[in-house]
Amino acid sequence: MNSVSSNSNPERTHFERQIKRLERDVLRMGALVENSFRLSHQALFARDLEAAKAIAPLDKQIDQFYRQIESECVILMTLRAPAAQDSRLLGAFMQLVRDIERIGDYAKDLGEIAIKLFPYPIHPCMPQIEVMSQHAQAMFSMSLVALADLDADIGKRLKDQDTTVDDAYESLYQTLAYQRDVKGVIEPILLLTLVIRHLERMADHATNIGQRVAYIVTGHR
Repeated sequence: MNSVSSNSNPERTHFERQIKRLERDVLRMGALVENSFRLSHQALFARDLEAAKAIAPLDKQIDQFYRQIESECVILMTLRAPAAQDSRLLGAFMQLVRDIERIGDYAKDLGEIAIKLFPYPIHPCMPQIEVMSQHAQAMFSMSLVALADLDADIGKRLKDQDTTVDDAYESLYQTLAYQRDVKGVIEPILLLTLVIRHLERMADHATNIGQRVAYIVTGHR
């Protein structure tokens, strides 16, 4: 990121260093969540138990980053009395790290759901759900690029990508919810309905991140 310019004022220079550290921590948190998302995908579609188990330790690190970043943003906003542009940046950070943290929570949930699905046969909808997951992952990766580069145009394009995920959700929901002549227990159908809902929400949060980046850059919502 390149959010602030250097200044000969020592106090300003110290503030800029704190902002730079915050930016690095936000991106490190984002990288952890990106890895969690990848592992949840592997757990669901490759039936990889080790991948599912690897998510929980990452989630603890993600939560630590979230609490730390939020706390540092509050301190900088209340004690440093930052200029309007810096306040906008810090406020956006506080919002977008919440979006990142929520995506991490959903990834953890998907890993747990994957384990519950292991005993059941692979549902015919799984290839379509896998494509939906790939789209949502690509959106989150795009949102992190937008954040790293402070690229408002990428942030705006995410809204168009979100439509693809929303359409996939609607189609899959109709298939799962109105499936007839279900043999055996309905738990796998309920679990898959949760999976597509989680993926749809993850894409929404990725879109939010992109919109917050656009706000940081332009000052317009």
